Amino acid sequence: QVQLVESGGGSVQPGGSLRLSCAASGYDSNAYAMAWFRQAPGHEREGVASISKYGIRTVDASLKGRATISKDNANHTLFLQMDNLKVEDTAMYYCAGGGDYAQLTPRRYPYWGRGTQVTVSS
Repeated sequence: QVQLVESGGGSVQPGGSLRLSCAASGYDSNAYAMAWFRQAPGHEREGVASISKYGIRTVDASLKGRATISKDNANHTLFLQMDNLKVEDTAMYYCAGGGDYAQLTPRRYPYWGRGTQVTVSS
């Protein structure tokens, strides 16, 4: 059974940082691309960053310089480092896996976690 379990969300002040984790199991996550998406209330799900099985990274242009995606292949764990967080970064953050290549289209990923909430407020 495929499972993606996110952790690391929480409440932070503007300018703060968070490191999200996603533990993958039930399939060979190293053979596929993985990604982070987020969805705020009343908004569509949007891509944050993705990483291919070769380690090629893609970050949404609006988040370059603030979002860093990485992966620990030995432990099948995906990470997202978010720095200089802003109020508009408040959203549920989702981990996705099983993609053919690194890209930020939600429908290209068959596997999803349940999300971890990130709230940025003063």
